[in-house]
Amino acid sequence: MSRAALLVLADGRFPAGGHAHSGGAEAAVKAGRITGAASLEAFCRGRLHTAGLVSGALAAAAAVGVDPVALDAAADARTPSEALRGAARKLGRQLMRAARATWPSSELDALAREFPKGAHQPVVLGLAARAAGLGAVDAAYCSVYESVSGAASATVRLLSLDPFDATGVLARLAPEMDLVADRAVEAARRVADEGVGVLPAGSAPLLEIGAEVHAAWAVRLFAS
Repeated sequence: MSRAALLVLADGRFPAGGHAHSGGAEAAVKAGRITGAASLEAFCRGRLHTAGLVSGALAAAAAVGVDPVALDAAADARTPSEALRGAARKLGRQLMRAARATWPSSELDALAREFPKGAHQPVVLGLAARAAGLGAVDAAYCSVYESVSGAASATVRLLSLDPFDATGVLARLAPEMDLVADRAVEAARRVADEGVGVLPAGSAPLLEIGAEVHAAWAVRLFAS
């Protein structure tokens, strides 16, 4: 296993399309729920323990070899918003293109054939980690970090927030990211015996509602 591969996969410059998505931050800024560093931290904390935990567990499960088709169905069941399901599949399709070019894999090829319009991004991320020789912990950390870093980066643009303040938010959340990644991996390792139903299903209704509202905007800076 090359731990450096994790740096490649988690790098914001990896061409996986994440820069075009705000993780719900654009809708939250418009609604007045994010106005600065303190409210960004609260938003990211909520996202981390809900969407972040769910995506981290899905990615970890894919990395240990759980059937990705079953995981994709589990991701669908945990994403009530049609807009968020669509965004997750668009991100999955872009990540699939980048991952297959970087770490060729028959498993990635098979998933691409099964979902030509894109599988859910965390599932693709887990398979990409597997193709790169990484494990469940690596996949979980990558997904968990991504669940909050996108919102933090987007807020710099949306609010002209000082990048140092945005990065400080991520640093303060680091201990909680460790805990969430641990929970995600623990759940993923239970799937073999208990099925995908054991995976976390933490809900974030404001993210879901915000995504539906955001999708209807005529003008927006981010795709989601």
